[in-house]
Amino acid sequence: MANVLESVNQRTQLVGENRLELLLFNLGSYQSFAINVFKVQEVVSLPRLSALPGSHPSVVGVTNMRGTTIPVINLPQAIGMRPLEINADCNMIITEYNRTVQGFLVGKIDQIVNTDWGNIQPPPKTAGRHHYLTAITQLEREGQNKIIEIIDVEKVLAEIISYDTSISEGVLDHTIAQEFYGKKVLIVDDSTTARNLIKQTLAVVGIEIIEATDGLQALNLLKGWADEGKTVTDEILMMITDAEMPEMDGYKLTHEIRNDQRLKDLYIALNTSLSGSFNDAMVEKVGCDRFISKFQPDKLVEVMQDRLRQTLNID
Repeated sequence: MANVLESVNQRTQLVGENRLELLLFNLGSYQSFAINVFKVQEVVSLPRLSALPGSHPSVVGVTNMRGTTIPVINLPQAIGMRPLEINADCNMIITEYNRTVQGFLVGKIDQIVNTDWGNIQPPPKTAGRHHYLTAITQLEREGQNKIIEIIDVEKVLAEIISYDTSISEGVLDHTIAQEFYGKKVLIVDDSTTARNLIKQTLAVVGIEIIEATDGLQALNLLKGWADEGKTVTDEILMMITDAEMPEMDGYKLTHEIRNDQRLKDLYIALNTSLSGSFNDAMVEKVGCDRFISKFQPDKLVEVMQDRLRQTLNID
């Protein structure tokens, strides 16, 4: 177990090549679930837990890992399944999302698989609106194609943490605020929760939102405008894109835009829950203009205002 993730730090070359690695595990059944390895800090056998009175029902306790107190979430319970019984067979996946560290209680750890974002598909529409999946993929296991369900951890955490989407007093520049009206922004994110949180923050400034659920859909939209003779920078003020998405990730999307003469001047902000230090390097590599760590409403509005000032030639 201790060596399962020992080479994670050597895998950054996958990002930018439209590839990812998934950590596979089960939640007390034969069904396989997964999350992106880049969100994982460590996998350990379940340590001793202390009760946390008044916490969310899915939070089964807290533990201390090297001086850091970590809340532990019973993952199957959080996604509407039967709660996992705490026993010696349980494991804990320690993750970092949106500048917070938490542990997820899971069953058996299966393996890490390397795949292409092109093999990752959105959940079927028949899954309804209340599922906790951000995508699915298929892997050949024991001679059969097995469906792997990739969990929308941002949705899970949003229901437990309750992110504040309000803007702090003094952040909004009222001298230019009226200039937002009539402007459009393209939001690209496979998580409905993430898109909704951005929309709630930007609603106060009157920005019109255009949504895309993956990088390929966004690229096709932009290329379609260009094919019609439209200038993309006239159509939208900027694009805010997630990093991890089915079909085409945000890094590949940015690369494709920068290599299309008709699209290359589009202002792009990378908005992701992955670690800031890693993304700072990737922003420079693929050519994004800004990096915004989820979910920071003040930072989001500040970036929007900086871009608006550019278009208005205001220092």
